[in-house]
Amino acid sequence: MPAPPKRGTALRHQLAELRGPDVPPRPLDARALAALAANPGCGRRALLDGAGVDKAALAESLGSPSGFGQSQFAFMRGNAFEARVKADGGAELLRLTHGRLGGGPEPVPGESAVPDLSAAGPEGRAARTALALREATESGGWTLLDHPMLALDVAGTPAFLEPDAVVVHPDGRWTVVEIKSFPMIDGSADAAKVGAAARQAAVYALALERVAARMEDPPRVRHHVLLVCPKDFSNFATASAVDVRKQLSVTRRQLERLTRVEDIAAGLPEGTTFDVRRPAAELTAAVEAVPASYAPECLAACELAFHCRDRARDEGEVTSLGRSIRGELGGLTTIGEILSAALGTSGDPDDPAVATLRRAAGLRAEALAGAGASGGGSGC
Repeated sequence: MPAPPKRGTALRHQLAELRGPDVPPRPLDARALAALAANPGCGRRALLDGAGVDKAALAESLGSPSGFGQSQFAFMRGNAFEARVKADGGAELLRLTHGRLGGGPEPVPGESAVPDLSAAGPEGRAARTALALREATESGGWTLLDHPMLALDVAGTPAFLEPDAVVVHPDGRWTVVEIKSFPMIDGSADAAKVGAAARQAAVYALALERVAARMEDPPRVRHHVLLVCPKDFSNFATASAVDVRKQLSVTRRQLERLTRVEDIAAGLPEGTTFDVRRPAAELTAAVEAVPASYAPECLAACELAFHCRDRARDEGEVTSLGRSIRGELGGLTTIGEILSAALGTSGDPDDPAVATLRRAAGLRAEALAGAGASGGGSGC
């Protein structure tokens, strides 16, 4: 009798069946993980990302195409800027790193190490990166790891992450480098874009901490990442040290709260698939079989946001109005319940949320009555 498949092998097989047997998985990246950590209650995103489903193609097949993504022009501009920053063995990048974060004597151009990280498959590249980090730490010099591969367990499935760069300082500390194409004007950049970059970098820092923890004498991963941007709309680079301790703490906590992908998958009906080649009605039923947690913030972070928003509005879910409003309304989870409580036809009057709603409804009625009386008087 053949031995049953190992747990990890069985899960990978199940996830492959979910996305389509011959459909290659779409790898998780740090941007997706940051968005997932921001909404840990969304089982739908956790499962689809864990299975490697192409959510943009899925949204298209569902009839709710996403406008989420980066333009081809911005992509090409970002790649060109990154290549310029890393030219000549990363001399400019290491100079900026030393200038903002220190960590040893000033790097000498041509004397810093840039190890070859090529290997077969993501697992091989992650192992090669871990070895290069260990060797660089022991060398006591400046080392630039260009597009290293890091592994991070997310809800029971491995995610392979590729930061722009990691710098190992002569003092043995490691720094995550994020290279962005948005400008830094007079030393500051758009706060929303910096915040998004910080959340993304925090995911890389967390993965680096896992690598460091497996070493005999764990090196320190800096909690300040280096954000490199064009200076004042030019092609010249400037940099800023960004403290990501808050983002790192939130990301660590939220990823730990994620329901394991195998637990979500176990509750699906037999034969469920997200293969985008299936009919729209079948895909809709498959997507609806997985619980979601929509909020307006999803519009900037998830390809399925338009589909989930429409469903949340159809169901009258309070979350469609925003998480802050949902948090203030306690056990009232639908807009129908809110209106009923405000009108006094349902709800516990001792519930602070119900009492507040009824008070607001009374004030609104008084305001409308006053406006009607004023309008009537002026017409006489």
